[in-house]
Amino acid sequence: MYLHLGQDVVVRSRDIVGIFDIENTSVSKITKEYLTDQEKKHRVINVSSELPKSFIVCSEGEKEEKVVTVYISQISCATLKKRSGYVDKLGLA
Repeated sequence: MYLHLGQDVVVRSRDIVGIFDIENTSVSKITKEYLTDQEKKHRVINVSSELPKSFIVCSEGEKEEKVVTVYISQISCATLKKRSGYVDKLGLA
């Protein structure tokens, strides 16, 4: 199954590591540091033409060559989770 994140970007649902609300998680020091680190590694892709609402962490590629990519999307976290069938580690959709 594939998930449209915005603009012309589509990812495989099985590659999704996490879907996060940008407002709720951006207040976390750990999250800010993680996103800053990924941005320095050129692994953040903005697929939002408006104010971003979510960010999606994907691990793409084959076993030894997995690459983490962070996508910034204008689609809400709840909508992306519903469309992808994503279930977080707490078992909540």
